[in-house]
Amino acid sequence: MDKALKFSKTSDNELFHHLKTGDRKAYTEIYHRYQNSLFIFACRKTGSEEEAQDLIHEVFSMLWEKRAELKISSEPSAYLYFVLKNKIFDLFRHKKVSNLYIERFSSLVSYQTDSDYLLRHNNMSGLIESEIATLPVKMRQVFELSRKSNLNRKQIAIELGLSEHTVKSHMHRALTILKTVLAFIASFLLIILL
Repeated sequence: MDKALKFSKTSDNELFHHLKTGDRKAYTEIYHRYQNSLFIFACRKTGSEEEAQDLIHEVFSMLWEKRAELKISSEPSAYLYFVLKNKIFDLFRHKKVSNLYIERFSSLVSYQTDSDYLLRHNNMSGLIESEIATLPVKMRQVFELSRKSNLNRKQIAIELGLSEHTVKSHMHRALTILKTVLAFIASFLLIILL
C-alpha cells in the first residue's frame, strides 16, 4: 500500500508521531488535512488573505523545523490552532508597536519647521534609497516591484520568473535588512531632535 494513501486514513496522533521521526509524507498529510481550515481561521482574524498565507507558512515551517522537539499534550488539531493564534497575536503586537513608533516619530517631526522637515525627509529618503540600491539584484527588484509598483507576490513571481515562495523570501529578507537600517537612522534622528 502506498504510504501517502495509508496516511490518508491515519489518525492525527499517529501522523504527528511519524512527523517527529522526519517522515515527509506524514508532514504532507498534516498540511493537506489542516491548511485550508487554518487559512480560513487566519483570514477571519487578520482580514487579509496575504497575511493569513504568511502565517500558515510560518506555522507549517515551524512544525517541520521543530518536529523532533514537539511535545503535544492536547489534540494535534488544537495544537496547530494554538500555534496559529500565537502567530496572529505576535502579528497584531508587532503592528501595534510599529504604529506607535510611527505616531511618536511623526509627532516629533511635526514640531520641526516645514523646511527643516523637508530637509530631513529628503536626507532620510536618500539614505533609504541608497540602502535599497545595496540589496542583491533580485531582492532589490522584488522589493521595488512590491513597494513602488504595488504588485502582489504572484504578479512579481510572474514578472521576474520566480516562485512565489522565492519572492516571499526575498521580501522578508529585504524588509529585515531595511528595518535594521531604519531603526538605526531613526535612533540617530531622535538623538539629534532631542
